[in-house]
Amino acid sequence: MSTAHPNYITPEGFAKLRAEYDQLLGIERPRIVEVVSWAAGNGDRSENGDYLYGRKRMREIDGQLKRLSRKMKDAKVVDPRQQPDKSKVYFGATVTIADEDDNHRTVTLVGNDETDAGAGRIGWATPIARALRGAAVGDLRRVMLPAGEKEYEVMAIRYPE
Repeated sequence: MSTAHPNYITPEGFAKLRAEYDQLLGIERPRIVEVVSWAAGNGDRSENGDYLYGRKRMREIDGQLKRLSRKMKDAKVVDPRQQPDKSKVYFGATVTIADEDDNHRTVTLVGNDETDAGAGRIGWATPIARALRGAAVGDLRRVMLPAGEKEYEVMAIRYPE
């Protein structure tokens, strides 16, 4: 996946990718290899459920390992705590915004691989994150959303300590 902009990720997000990779490679895959080897020694492979399921699961794990490896290789780890200008919205900022009806919402701009809308963690490449980049408290930003254009005012900007 080559993108026009770097695939930014927080140190915590990168650690999660690494932990998932290590779990698959060091624990799950060897366990499946063992099952497949045992099942292969039991004769007819065409009717052996353990063998067939094991081979299928091994292909899935190998695909996940390849995907995770590519994500880690393409990742550019950026620690928001090191942001020199904390007065503006950059990667890793937690931003409180208000819409025209004074509805407040707080979002944290994170890597696209670590988004969690329910927790307010939005991807760096989303329309709202793109609109907020470089904004300071008091700035107004327009965002084109599926429901139409919306204007937000930046109320507060925070970075992790």
